[in-house]
Amino acid sequence: MNKKTVRDIDVAGKRVLVRVDFNVPLEKGQVTDDTRIRAALPTIRYLMDHRARVILMSHLGRPKGGPSDDLRLEPVARRLSELLGKEVRYVRDCIGPEVEAAVQALGEGEVLLLENLRFHPEEEKNDPAFAAQLAKLGDIYVNDAFGAAHRAHASTAGIAQYLPAVAGFLMEKELTFLGKALEAPERPFITILGGAKISDKIGVIRNLLSRVDRLLIGGGMANTFLKAQGYEMGDSLVEEESLDTARELLQAAGGKLRLPVDVVIADRFDNDAERRVVKVDAVPAGWRVLDIGPATVEAFRAELANAKTVVWNGPMGVFEFPNFAAGTFAIAETLASLPATTIVGGGDSVAAVQKAGVAYQITHISTGGGASLEFLEGRTLPGVAALLDR
Repeated sequence: MNKKTVRDIDVAGKRVLVRVDFNVPLEKGQVTDDTRIRAALPTIRYLMDHRARVILMSHLGRPKGGPSDDLRLEPVARRLSELLGKEVRYVRDCIGPEVEAAVQALGEGEVLLLENLRFHPEEEKNDPAFAAQLAKLGDIYVNDAFGAAHRAHASTAGIAQYLPAVAGFLMEKELTFLGKALEAPERPFITILGGAKISDKIGVIRNLLSRVDRLLIGGGMANTFLKAQGYEMGDSLVEEESLDTARELLQAAGGKLRLPVDVVIADRFDNDAERRVVKVDAVPAGWRVLDIGPATVEAFRAELANAKTVVWNGPMGVFEFPNFAAGTFAIAETLASLPATTIVGGGDSVAAVQKAGVAYQITHISTGGGASLEFLEGRTLPGVAALLDR
């Protein structure tokens, strides 16, 4: 990674403005999953230990044009206080006199969490005046929010026009793992792609085909490839408008791309639907594919057995339905057992390794679904481009 990090600057006594990704689920004023908060702890603790005045900023959810009490960051401040074992101050805005006074009162090693950035529409518009108001609060800017790095917002890109900008440890970790996988992977390098739509991942497939040794495809997107090969898919999710693209990608793959050989089908979209395992050339009219079948699981396992680098993004079926989760969980368990560098990105894939109880056996779990996809597509992430080069 060729970007400067918090290690490369002197933070003692400085006001350090840190963009974190605390976009976490809340229920009845409580954080129900603190994974993203925990992911930011190494950077926050480093700054506290090095006598910085730490000012944290984040978005939460999608407020509609102004403040919303159920999207305030106060519960996050409480949870972060518990995790740090030290009070995290909280202020009910992210710009203005009250915020400036709270920053002024901050001592060395103390932490302040600003209110939800998206309560101001100027945040998502990357408004320069709003970015300048945020920048007034700090001497140094640290971006540790990889999950928002693909957005050109005021707090991810605009602010770097006004302050020296460096990466936090989470950002550094994400860029190091994903960057090595793309540029210098240990081989064989295998990517597994799933999820509903091929259209979401066309750019990723195109960029990866020249880099991977194998590309394994499952989930709803596999249906479109199978239909493009002439198989009948019944009532399965198929993107008819992407069939020509699928044929083009199959041709470009030159044998690198592997599709399911059997599937689990259902007579309706329901966990309690009647289900059968059939070969991909035997999907009856009125039925739909909801998971990869056992022969496909074995075929994919055989492909993965000797892999040295594996990147997985997207489930193998409708794993929210327990009766159609077997394929996704089998892939999660296979990755956990490999003596390889394994990287999992995308909300559903991350949820799958967590539900399967194997998250701790994965080398790197990416905190950014959209950001990791755009990175794998080879696109420049605005939040990364804005940081100082080494």
